[in-house]
Amino acid sequence: MLRLIVNRLLLGVLTLFAVSVLIFVCTEILPGDVASAVLGQGATPEALVIFRRELGLNDPAYVRYFNWLWGALQGDLGVALTNKRVIVDELGPRLYNTLFLAGYAAIIAIPVSVGLGILAAINEGKAVDKTSNVLTLITISIPEFFIAYLLIILFVVNLGWFPSLATVSAGMSFSERVYITTLPAFALTLLVSAHMLRMTRSSVLSVMSSAYIEMAFLKGATRSRVIARHALPNAAAPIITVVALNIAYLVVGVVVLESVFVYPGIGQLMVDAVSKRDVPVIQACGLVFAAVFVVLNTLADVLVILVNPRLRHKR
Repeated sequence: MLRLIVNRLLLGVLTLFAVSVLIFVCTEILPGDVASAVLGQGATPEALVIFRRELGLNDPAYVRYFNWLWGALQGDLGVALTNKRVIVDELGPRLYNTLFLAGYAAIIAIPVSVGLGILAAINEGKAVDKTSNVLTLITISIPEFFIAYLLIILFVVNLGWFPSLATVSAGMSFSERVYITTLPAFALTLLVSAHMLRMTRSSVLSVMSSAYIEMAFLKGATRSRVIARHALPNAAAPIITVVALNIAYLVVGVVVLESVFVYPGIGQLMVDAVSKRDVPVIQACGLVFAAVFVVLNTLADVLVILVNPRLRHKR
């Protein structure tokens, strides 16, 4: 088991390294000149030469990559091109806002989706199961920005319960922050709950066809007891995986929703950096997103190993 865990951790490190190469290459092959885009059309040739020298654009690509990677490993992601601010200082509050929103949505989505998935498996073929299948398919089919706008029309325009802009600040109280971020958190909850509910239901039902489940029924156990005591622990591995993937999506996939609600998170920062062609900020945001995704998936792999009795013990 220890060897499997170490292999998963090493694989996560290699994946993150490969993603860092991909991020750097994708930002480097963008069309146009970074110096001209930042300084504008009125920049003189002398100013462009000086700016390229400051950015190190005259160095070979592999030199610039390893310099960037070495700085990232030391916690130095460079300086933003547009406002000359240290990226780490600007990224910290944004990361906190994004993690707060993702955590808010996860606290609601995980127990609700897993609980409803178990309830749908217990009542397979009944009205509860059919209703959950229809609602989850509808939710999965609707784009996230469309869900956000529907929520704004319903809860902001018609009912007036929440603000349309989720603007938060550092000195804001916890209760006020929760109130302002309720609408984007609810939109995220609707997006990820459908996937987790369907995976929980299908994982539990796939275990229900096993021989030991049939033996439990023959002994007179009720369906709810069989699912809770026998099926659910053995269906935990795929549920943990899909929960980890959706938590990663709560952090990585908030770019669109943060733009809709003008929420000051990493997604909004990345959108602004793309519009201004601020390459160091784009690289930093992409690296943070990749690190969160890789870390959560690696933790999911480790948890799956720990909950799997066939991997915890020698064969």
